[in-house]
Amino acid sequence: MSRSKRENAMRQVRSLVVKLGTQVLADEQGRLDCSLIERIADEVHALTKSGRHVAIVSSGAIGAGMGDLGLAKRPTALPQLQACAAVGQAHLARAFDEALKRHGRAAAQVLLTRSDVEDRTRYLNIRNCIGALERYGAVPVINENDTVSVDEIRFGDNDILAAMVTNLLRADLLVLLTTAEGVYRDAAGRERFDVVENMEEVQEAVLPEARTPLGVGGMVSKLQAAATVLAAGEMAAIANGRRENVLRDLLAGEPVGTLFLPKTGKMAARQRWIGLARRPRGKIRVDAGAAKAVRARKSLLASGITTVEGRFARGDVVAVVGPDGEEIAQGLANYDASDVEKIKGLRSSQFSKVLGESAGGYDEVIHADNLVVME
Repeated sequence: MSRSKRENAMRQVRSLVVKLGTQVLADEQGRLDCSLIERIADEVHALTKSGRHVAIVSSGAIGAGMGDLGLAKRPTALPQLQACAAVGQAHLARAFDEALKRHGRAAAQVLLTRSDVEDRTRYLNIRNCIGALERYGAVPVINENDTVSVDEIRFGDNDILAAMVTNLLRADLLVLLTTAEGVYRDAAGRERFDVVENMEEVQEAVLPEARTPLGVGGMVSKLQAAATVLAAGEMAAIANGRRENVLRDLLAGEPVGTLFLPKTGKMAARQRWIGLARRPRGKIRVDAGAAKAVRARKSLLASGITTVEGRFARGDVVAVVGPDGEEIAQGLANYDASDVEKIKGLRSSQFSKVLGESAGGYDEVIHADNLVVME
């Protein structure tokens, strides 16, 4: 049964994002494993020849820089991490470019920060640029811009970056390549999840892991990335990147790694940006009636708002939280935090009396068109 599910799912894949972890790309000395990059390039070329679009999200810049700088241990201070990334990024891009040149393709380096994805104009520019690269036959190789990233603008992990890129491109599948064969039900690794349609079951089975010497995340971050993609209605897979023909076999429907199937239909592009790309700048707590209306995808009215948290401006993304404290939606606010505080609990006909000339002219605090319910 799972084999037929895999085959049926993979027939739908016309575009995919492949994320390569540091442990997959680095050898025991922390240097780039160029033979593995060549093998991945061969598989990517074969997929593009079959008519599929492939974008690569690659870790490894800091690890490669550590190798070239003779460091045995990953630094902890930001300037040293940025220095390692600056040295290693050039080697990483060159390795992919040389591997793809054997097939007449170019590697296109794309470096991003979280703020690039959260800004609507830059978000669209990234999508347009990658689309143009694909039309030219080039392969995007995407990484976080570690040389300038600080905590406020970091994705935090390339698994999360890969999920953001998947949703940005509206790719059908995110493939997270690691050194594990997939996700296991037990710590001993005896039973692997094959095809998953209930993410909660997997999340309960996987405990937070220690970070690896070279990498940042673990299986927990990969499940977070998979959940982000599933929320948009796309598929995700976690598989062993050192396995021969891992991408070819996965796309052929072979029982490779763990495949996650979404419960919901595909989310519209703009809804992905509102609900999955931008971080909330504040919270609006609502009563039970408003929570029910929001879950039914109706606009949020001020009359149902009980409290306002954080400092947000008009047009910022805010989280809508129910009376039980559960986040039920994200949306673009029509009023800033101070104005929402003034009009909470009121009808729209009372706004001008309270806000005076600063009244925004909106009946809704968040319009239904700018609201994304978190399933």
